[in-house]
Amino acid sequence: MSVNGYRDYFKVLGVERGTDADGIKRAFRKLARQYHPDVNPDDASAEARFKEISEAYEVLSDPEKRRRYEQFGQYWNQMGGGGGAPGVDVDFGRYGNFDDFINDLLGRFGGGAAAGGAPGGFGFGSGFPGGFPSGFGGGGAERSTQVQLDAEATISLPVADAFRGCERTLAVNEERVQVRIPAGVKDGSRLRLKGKGNLQPGTGRRGDLYLTLKLQPHPVWRLDGDQLRAELPLSIDELALGGEVRVATPDGEATIQVPPGMTLGRSLRLKGKGWPVKDGRGDLLFTPTLRLPDSLSPRERDLLEQLRQARSVDPRKDWISSALL
Repeated sequence: MSVNGYRDYFKVLGVERGTDADGIKRAFRKLARQYHPDVNPDDASAEARFKEISEAYEVLSDPEKRRRYEQFGQYWNQMGGGGGAPGVDVDFGRYGNFDDFINDLLGRFGGGAAAGGAPGGFGFGSGFPGGFPSGFGGGGAERSTQVQLDAEATISLPVADAFRGCERTLAVNEERVQVRIPAGVKDGSRLRLKGKGNLQPGTGRRGDLYLTLKLQPHPVWRLDGDQLRAELPLSIDELALGGEVRVATPDGEATIQVPPGMTLGRSLRLKGKGWPVKDGRGDLLFTPTLRLPDSLSPRERDLLEQLRQARSVDPRKDWISSALL
């Protein structure tokens, strides 16, 4: 590929001369993964090939270098203040994994980081602070840019996913990151993904990603500390006479005993049926509410009328005397 010191960088990357910047980036990523030394240990030819495609990408990803390369051919780097062949000196040992290296290289050569993300995921162009500026400006002069390495994001979770635990896949800097969310997380819980934050172009340094979990409202369940609460609709006869009633729990149906003369404001408890905690499960607390039918049948109306006639206690007697000033 080299004649009198000239390398056809388009052929090195296997693309046509008119290929746009996105096509150049895709070709580089594909070849970089194929010839990376981690994939080809102790293979000197693969390492040489890897450095060659990295050199090609350095030139073709920079608009000004590419313009001079296409205009002046093998003399491109002597036109416009170049100064020597570009070359790529790569210390593979400083990178924790392949994606760290690729993201660093894309930043160093001006490729930047993609702003979007996979559907349902997160990209640094849509909510993460900092971002990824290109590492080199026109003419090859390096810019010194401070980047906030640690990044923040928020994940909205249905109560069912927070209760049971779940997995989420995020798109971070063109990398798909699998996040395991443990059972029993609460609203405002934070997870730390080490080494998945913003990248410092030209250094390989990468911060952490902090995820804040927000629980979506649920029509029945409400988390109160370590307790799971819900209202329990009861009829007037169930409140007065008590008895065993069916209730819902996060695990399915169960039964609970309502004592006779149950008053509103008290709670009924099912032990070990609540929110997941460190040593098992918390309790499930029901707050009874009176649920009257939308309309009464003639039989129900007659019975209630009989109850009114037979009632021996004025429910407001003590209340009225206590309220007098």
